[in-house]
Amino acid sequence: MRSLLSPAPAELVNAWSRRERLLRFQETAADRFFAGPVDVLTPAVFARLTPEARDLAVASAEGVCLGRFDLLGHRALSFGDPIDWQLDPVSGRHSPLVHWSLIDPTDAYSVGDCKVVWEMSRLQFLVTLGIAYRTTGNERYAEAFAGLVHAWIRANPPGFGINWVSSLEVSLRLISWCWALFLFRRSSHLTPELYADLLANIAVHASHVERYLSRYFSPNTHLTGEALGLFYAGVLFQELTSAARWRALGQGILEDQIQRQVLADGVYFEQSTCYQRYTVEIYLHYLMLAARNGLPVSAAAGETVQRMLDVLLALRRPDGGLPAIGDADGGSLLPLYPRAPGDLRGVFSMAGVVFGRRDYAWAAGRVQPEVLWFLGSAASLEVPDPAPPTPASRVFADGGYVVMRTGWDREAHHLVFDVGPLGCPVSGGHGHADLLSVQVSAFGDPYIVDPGTCAYSVDASLRDHFRGTAAHATVTVDGQGQAETAGPFAWRQRPAAHLRRFLSTPAYDLADAEHDAYGRLRDPVLHRRQVAFVKSPGYWVIVDDLTGTADHRLEQRFQLAPMPVSAEGDWVRAKGPGGHALLVRAFARVPLEARIEKGSGSPLEGWVSPDYGQREPAPIIIYIASARLPLRILTLLFPVEDAAAPAPAVRPVLDPHGEPFGLAFDDSHETIHFGFDSFTIERP
Repeated sequence: MRSLLSPAPAELVNAWSRRERLLRFQETAADRFFAGPVDVLTPAVFARLTPEARDLAVASAEGVCLGRFDLLGHRALSFGDPIDWQLDPVSGRHSPLVHWSLIDPTDAYSVGDCKVVWEMSRLQFLVTLGIAYRTTGNERYAEAFAGLVHAWIRANPPGFGINWVSSLEVSLRLISWCWALFLFRRSSHLTPELYADLLANIAVHASHVERYLSRYFSPNTHLTGEALGLFYAGVLFQELTSAARWRALGQGILEDQIQRQVLADGVYFEQSTCYQRYTVEIYLHYLMLAARNGLPVSAAAGETVQRMLDVLLALRRPDGGLPAIGDADGGSLLPLYPRAPGDLRGVFSMAGVVFGRRDYAWAAGRVQPEVLWFLGSAASLEVPDPAPPTPASRVFADGGYVVMRTGWDREAHHLVFDVGPLGCPVSGGHGHADLLSVQVSAFGDPYIVDPGTCAYSVDASLRDHFRGTAAHATVTVDGQGQAETAGPFAWRQRPAAHLRRFLSTPAYDLADAEHDAYGRLRDPVLHRRQVAFVKSPGYWVIVDDLTGTADHRLEQRFQLAPMPVSAEGDWVRAKGPGGHALLVRAFARVPLEARIEKGSGSPLEGWVSPDYGQREPAPIIIYIASARLPLRILTLLFPVEDAAAPAPAVRPVLDPHGEPFGLAFDDSHETIHFGFDSFTIERP
């Protein structure tokens, strides 16, 4: 009788086959993957050039080993021991282990916040473990990797549970597995059995993505992210039966969608800076992996990615952060290094090497960890000499953004004026009702900001507030926003702003735009906003013209970053972190009631969300007028270098009807005038 410990001949063959397959992967697959994980010098260069990143990777890996996970805006989440992969630990909800088609991921009562559950099952922390392993050689991280992979596979049978609902999440998990395999490829914990299980699951994941592509429901970053996963699987695991088809399908979608989803000026069609960053990351992965494997890529793809990067570079604040516009989900395609949501240094660092662009290298600041892990140790020698971009002020007419700035230094003044549509024409799901809103930085620090996103489906009141008009630096009429919501990712109307003109001269910038979102009111109201930036001494004037025929209640709002704010007579003083201040004063022919709210709960007012799942109180300035239209509100935003400096002596210049059409500065004897279609500055 054969011993129970002696494998049968067939089992011997299977075991031999598994060992051979792993050996083949270890010896021959390296040339197909990114250079960083397979370059023996990467860990040493990583530790030498970015020691703080090395320490953070090890600390993060230690947290994973202890069962503590930093996901989205949440820190040190615990999913139990053993890990419950269907659990949202924030709400305590547990989604059912049924076929994925029976689960509604937006049903917070049944599943909690699907974003948190999905983020956990992206398994991106395996990459963190891999970087710590390559950096330290500590097999404990490899042991944790093996245990987590086995646990996930056992708890998530193909097609069952919430982690199979979104094909994008399936694709991002596939990408994490690919990276983990190459980072741990020399570890003894990557056994033939584990490699076979991972390879089989990569095939299952790619097949699922191929079958359930988001061609109709979410033909946006969902579709391109899914295509990237197919491209990964098809390029890296050519021994799989469907590899060639996956590669061709993924590449075809990526080449097609970049022309569909990106406007001519480089703005991403969903009107979201977060999803613009996602798209840039997706295509950088595609371009680098294709180049590594000698696969042809259209010239248009690389050119379009650079246009998208140029938009992000122009929008980038002087402090290096990216202004939040539209939705932001807090995630990342592949976080090789933990970053704040608006930190694009890793993206620009890679793009600087890939495209040889000095302005991208300037925005990166120095060699970033992502360059080393994607492109290998030699990439640190290929970074172009940094040089700031030109020009300072720009307009993106197709996407609807105007950017005004004094320059590219750290203490520059900077304003973003949103003159585009509410979301993309497909669904508008990630757009906010923020037409004609502004975001302002003075002396390099953000003052007037976008409120962020906070939540998707888990809390309808938070979702509606943070994407609503009243949370943004624009105007509401009769308590109404610019559009009505129709679910967490839909709007009943999708109005658009129209840029009437933009002028940029050495002395000033002027943008003039309007929207008719309030045309649905019983007495239709047209909102026109002009923004003038007087470059020396450096201040802005905002002119809001509300046109109608009846009495209306108007509320002009300016959401500020968390900072001290005080009312001083007719002025509001916001004190920034750098010892500077922004002084705000509004003028109209009717009395204006000025209110400052912070952290109000009913109604929600004065909140910002720095990351998904987070919110904190921050002051909002509200100017309220009740008047018969038409009415003009003229608002001065005046930065002062010394936070205690007195306000300028300024008075409105009035027309015969009492409407302010300009400002006169008594100290400098400067007067500015806004005509119907003109702007002038008079100086002695």
